[in-house]
Amino acid sequence: MSAAPPATFFEQLPLPTVDRPFGIHLWPIFDKAFTAVVGYSANDFKFVPFETPMSTLKSTSIFVVIYYMIIFGGRELMRNREPFKLKTLFLIHNLYLTAISGILLALFIEQLLPTLVRGGIFHAICHHDGGWTQPLVVLYYLNYLTKYLELLDTVFLFLKKKPLTFLHCYHHGATAVLCYTQLIGSTSVSWVPIVLNLTVHVVMYWYYFQSARGVRIWWKEWVTRLQIIQFIIDLGFVYFASYTYFTSTYFDWMPNAGKCAGEEFAAFSGIIILSSYLVLFISFYYATYKKDGKTTSRKSLRRMSQAPLPDLHMAKSPNGSVKSATTSGAKANGSTPRSRKA
Repeated sequence: MSAAPPATFFEQLPLPTVDRPFGIHLWPIFDKAFTAVVGYSANDFKFVPFETPMSTLKSTSIFVVIYYMIIFGGRELMRNREPFKLKTLFLIHNLYLTAISGILLALFIEQLLPTLVRGGIFHAICHHDGGWTQPLVVLYYLNYLTKYLELLDTVFLFLKKKPLTFLHCYHHGATAVLCYTQLIGSTSVSWVPIVLNLTVHVVMYWYYFQSARGVRIWWKEWVTRLQIIQFIIDLGFVYFASYTYFTSTYFDWMPNAGKCAGEEFAAFSGIIILSSYLVLFISFYYATYKKDGKTTSRKSLRRMSQAPLPDLHMAKSPNGSVKSATTSGAKANGSTPRSRKA
């Protein structure tokens, strides 16, 4: 067997190419870090449902339930206490989530660009050898695990006695479930929402890091705009992949682009959860940033997107208005919570 020809001068330069879009190969560097942490190569990782940690519905459900127990319990614990400052920890939290999101995003781009250029978009979103390769599964799994790390967002909120809104808390729990269903369902289109989500997270967590430092950010509104754009694109791809799967499987007489990989329950969960995100974030955006709309409409949108979590200490007065304990740290209406996640 003849040896491979030596690399040319230009091939040795760290110039961007299809196979190394950042000028250098990132995967070998990542593999060394992965091996140092877990004790074996990332190339040997296999996601085995019901065997790999956090790969069962039971474990995911328990974690999400514990999350909500901590939310309600923590809020009660802080009710009659002074809020914690936690500025340094909050800065660290947002900085490492910015870094994690950026690193995963770069690794996804390196893996996906050759597939998109050589195989095309349909191959990448509907074929297992396009969107469900072994390196991508490693990244899917790591992205899934970060969803549990991001639950600390809410811990900071109740420790600082900030309002806990339905949008924020629902989104955190539902995203962990969404990532779990796509992993179990082996949906090749998964990379589209994940890549867009990581892009938004780089921007969002960097914004919160700078904001916590006291830096005034003029593009705050664009964080929510990017989230909405993300969900619109997500749903376009997810609806297309789902339509392709169901028509090719059950209604092959209907026009379709061919077969599409993935499980049916994963398609339904993706459609339902992502659609609910889009409705809630659009409602949040118009209630928060659009001041020229009708008052009644804006109040309705605010009730939908900024509704506080149920509070046993909130009671109605005889005239029907809502009163809240002054030490609860949550406002019933009129506050502008952080959209805080995508």
